[in-house]
Amino acid sequence: MSIRPVKHISTATPTMEGAGVKLHRVFGFGDPSMTDPFLMMDDFRNDNPAEYIRGFPWHPHRGIETITYVLAGTVEHGDSLGNRGLLGAGDIQWMTAGSGIMHQEMPKGDFAGRMHGFQLWANLPSSMKMTAPRYQDVKSADIPVVVDDDGTAVRVICGDFWGKAGPVDGIAAEPIYLDVSVPPGKKKRLPVDTYRNAFAYIFAGSGTFRDASKPFGVRVEKEVNGEELNIRDMSGNRTLVVFDSGDEVTVQAGDEGIRFLLVSGKPIEEPVAWHGPIVMNSRDEIMQAMRELQNGTFIKAAH
Repeated sequence: MSIRPVKHISTATPTMEGAGVKLHRVFGFGDPSMTDPFLMMDDFRNDNPAEYIRGFPWHPHRGIETITYVLAGTVEHGDSLGNRGLLGAGDIQWMTAGSGIMHQEMPKGDFAGRMHGFQLWANLPSSMKMTAPRYQDVKSADIPVVVDDDGTAVRVICGDFWGKAGPVDGIAAEPIYLDVSVPPGKKKRLPVDTYRNAFAYIFAGSGTFRDASKPFGVRVEKEVNGEELNIRDMSGNRTLVVFDSGDEVTVQAGDEGIRFLLVSGKPIEEPVAWHGPIVMNSRDEIMQAMRELQNGTFIKAAH
């Protein structure tokens, strides 16, 4: 077995999307080769409804899949094809935009106003970019959880892991999408197919991968003795770890344990041209999509 080295470590950066939703961008809109087939990931985590309640009004998607995973609060979604739904805590939606849809997502906090979730964009190969749109809405209770002898718990959202198969299927990049919790002080080895690109995103606790340096954490403002200080929080919260090649990932959990998403997929290795939520292979295809948005032919008939 070969342990995957850490190729890249970074922290999610604050940004604003939709109609004024404050969130943190984990990666995206740069060189997509490092995370191919995944294009972008956002961590929308907020306790103040005023900073997310306006949501993500109607916007187009084409050529990609969007994966929404809700941990707290709810997300109401709808689209131009008449689909409607509500994602609650622990639920996931895997939307294949394909040839194109108009879509909206409106978040609402829980009883305490908390909203937390992730959205990941996965690319589609050129042969599937104009396929019919498809939804897979999965309730939390339908996502299998496997618990190892040391207490490590893994929610298997997509792919096969430790003898369990996730409920999401038929995805182009054959991804594996896991929500992993390792108890305090435990060291764990997790298999990852050698031919996949893989990354971990830490969102609770702390830990180290491959006995490497500790995750950087995020710069936060904390009050110490009445003084506001800008310091680096070493919790590992909002840390992205991108792995090099190998067939397993090793994680050493810190004193609080560690919880992270572990995502891997087969690289598509095709040219990427994008304009916001429209991702194609060439600028000409992007221009065609924009013309279709203007003349009303963006949404294709069912096929």
